[in-house]
Amino acid sequence: MAGEQISIDEFARIDLRVGKVVEAEHIPGTRLLRLIVDLGGERRQIVSGIAEYYKPEELVGKKVVVVANLKPKRIRGYLSEGMILAAGCEKGQRPVLVTVGDEAEPGWRVC
Repeated sequence: MAGEQISIDEFARIDLRVGKVVEAEHIPGTRLLRLIVDLGGERRQIVSGIAEYYKPEELVGKKVVVVANLKPKRIRGYLSEGMILAAGCEKGQRPVLVTVGDEAEPGWRVC
């Protein structure tokens, strides 16, 4: 079931970019991973609550879709500078990261 409808102008405000995970580590005592993602000219730290589903080494090298213009937020003392998109985020589901093919370069806009 779809959520609230938005206009194309509202959607256009969301900056979705291809990012390549270059580093990943588990934040001890949490269900969080600290990821360093290459957005093609800049690297961002992103904190994601997927540690119970993914091992850090599984993520390094993956090309994922990142919300690049999300306001930074401090989570458990770590600054998160974006969000990685996943499907299957409802209770009882395993999140599956939204990835792109090898031909997509870090920093490319997703439209």
